[in-house]
Amino acid sequence: MAATNPSAGFEKEQIFGMAEKEMEYRVDMFNKHKESELNMGENSCIDRCVSKYWQVTNLVGQLLGSNQTPM
Repeated sequence: MAATNPSAGFEKEQIFGMAEKEMEYRVDMFNKHKESELNMGENSCIDRCVSKYWQVTNLVGQLLGSNQTPM
């Protein structure tokens, strides 16, 4: 019988909590933008940020998926 790590669930909660705070921070920054349109540099920055966000989201999903045990 394999031993389970009771702190693994807590670590996942911490990771998700940090990701949630990061998203709240980014949404707050976006909502504070006063101009009606983004300039080219801002669009480029957002594109890079969103790309990195999805890469990390996919990686976290893969890591969490590989750590789950079948019921």
